[in-house]
Amino acid sequence: MTYQELYNKSMSSPETFWREQAEAIPWFEKPTRILSKDEEGLYRWYEGGVLNTSYIALDYHVENGRGEQVALYYDSPVTNKKQVFTYRELLDEVQLFAGVLRARGVEKGDTIIIYMPMIPQTVIAMLACARLGAIHSVVFGGFAPHELAIRVDDAKPKLLVTASCGIEITKVIDYMAIVNEALKEAEHQPEGCIVYQRPQLKSPLKEGRDFDWEAQLSSAEPADYTPVKATDPLYILYTSGTTGRPKGVMRDNGGHAVAMKFSMNYIYGVEPGEVYWAASDVGWVVGHSYIVYAPLIHGCSTILFEGKPVRTPDAGSFWRIIEEYKVRVFFTAPTAFRAIKKEDPNGELKKKYNTGSLKHLFLAGERCDVATLEWCGNLLRVPVIDHWWQTESGWPMLANMAGVEMLPIKPGSAAKPVCGYDLKVVGPDGEPLPPNREGAVVIRLPLPPGCLPNLWNDTARFLSSYMSAYPGYYFTGDGGYIDDDGYVFITGRIDDIINVAGHRLSTAKMEEVVASHPAVAECAVIGIEDQMKGQIPVGFVVLKGGVEKTEEELAKELVAMVRNKVGPVASFKQVAVVQRLPKTRSGKILRRIMRHIADGKPFSPPSTIEDMTVLPELEGLMKEKHIGQSADS
Repeated sequence: MTYQELYNKSMSSPETFWREQAEAIPWFEKPTRILSKDEEGLYRWYEGGVLNTSYIALDYHVENGRGEQVALYYDSPVTNKKQVFTYRELLDEVQLFAGVLRARGVEKGDTIIIYMPMIPQTVIAMLACARLGAIHSVVFGGFAPHELAIRVDDAKPKLLVTASCGIEITKVIDYMAIVNEALKEAEHQPEGCIVYQRPQLKSPLKEGRDFDWEAQLSSAEPADYTPVKATDPLYILYTSGTTGRPKGVMRDNGGHAVAMKFSMNYIYGVEPGEVYWAASDVGWVVGHSYIVYAPLIHGCSTILFEGKPVRTPDAGSFWRIIEEYKVRVFFTAPTAFRAIKKEDPNGELKKKYNTGSLKHLFLAGERCDVATLEWCGNLLRVPVIDHWWQTESGWPMLANMAGVEMLPIKPGSAAKPVCGYDLKVVGPDGEPLPPNREGAVVIRLPLPPGCLPNLWNDTARFLSSYMSAYPGYYFTGDGGYIDDDGYVFITGRIDDIINVAGHRLSTAKMEEVVASHPAVAECAVIGIEDQMKGQIPVGFVVLKGGVEKTEEELAKELVAMVRNKVGPVASFKQVAVVQRLPKTRSGKILRRIMRHIADGKPFSPPSTIEDMTVLPELEGLMKEKHIGQSADS
């Protein structure tokens, strides 16, 4: 079946289509209704179905002959430790820790916050929660105490599961100091904290509140799985909100399991038994979906990598992992490759490794510039597939569905809508726009299985954030256009469109041009306020290693390139070379914060920022180079 035939089938008869996909999941009781609405009028999938996600990911495979297959490879260059878990061994660990949770009173429907680094115990804790029907909320390890406290107060966990420390390259981060500070601030107090003590830092435990992971295991009885409804929550994952208060994206059990299985088959084109690697963190949606749940649900071997694309030990770490574990499909963010390209512009370290096992490279999480996509393709000699999705969707919305049919790759496009997503580009009136006209990217309701059915305890915010701007549609918050061939081009957040003297222009298009310069490792183009033209674009670039051009020479070349490829109307005249750009820990460039600095507007740095010290550096540079209002403040 071709991509178009499969996609059309998902559009013409969605209930029939998703009933067929649900057959790939081992249900305890099959759904009585495929699509329905709940008491609040919100769409729900697989009403009446009963299952258990931990059972699907572990027990089912052990029962069906995969018990001795590797389920999880743990590779930690920051601690020089490696570990391998078969499906049977991982099941044993999960059963035992589920017993620990049960002994501490955890029941179906309870919430558990997991604040841990990239270690096997994090995966074990997630699957143990799922086993009991408890709802986990993983908070990215290293978040500040205030951000952890906010999540504690919103999720109201019965227990908090943590580790004594995390490791950022060579720096040891004291997690228990953060937890203690957070719980001083939080109004809600969990009944206890279970602490995994790492050898790099042993934390003092508070008597009566804190319990040692290993000591708890020694007296635990293995816990069996608890059947749950398809519509019961599996997890809460907090994502940044525009108000500063994070939104608790909720994922259900049934639709999530079906979507994970479907995506591994049809999008990533990976077979059970093959090695699938997502180089992300379990604190983000990619880690939930494609480090933990999807590979295990599908019967793959997954990799938990506690390291970085560079400096652990060098820019060849990705190639080493691919060779060592015979990775078949690899998924990471474009920013990881920009970091590698900056350190090793010609990919010399790649020559040390055999990456011949690799079939596809998938990129997502940050807009993929054409230069990075082509650099990866030339180096790896495999299809490089840019795909697009969000924390809210939980799995891809746009992709070249490699498991169905490899369509021609168009650099700059995340290809076409994935089955189940009725994607449109609409104007301010909510009407679909003709090809090549830029507008708001929306998805006609109902969203397919696996997407958020609601926000945790906040239906009003769910409706106002996603459903009110364009009635009948989910508003993604992104802008884009669809070309004559049906390929979708995401041009960035709606607020990345700037108005230069009455002309609406995409800073993403200018970034594509700037990024294509051979001296540029990564860049950001933002629109800043201008008295004459309303807004003007300014480029910020990080150079590759070994570049000897002066900033003035480079600026002239970049201005000429943008003028030639976008047009004089862009008024692109200013470029600043920076050592680094402000980013979230997942690699997204904080363009909105950069605009606020340039325009002299107040802002609250997000909890997800990778390094707070980059902001005063950037403000000082803007003043020095007379960029924006901050230069006059």
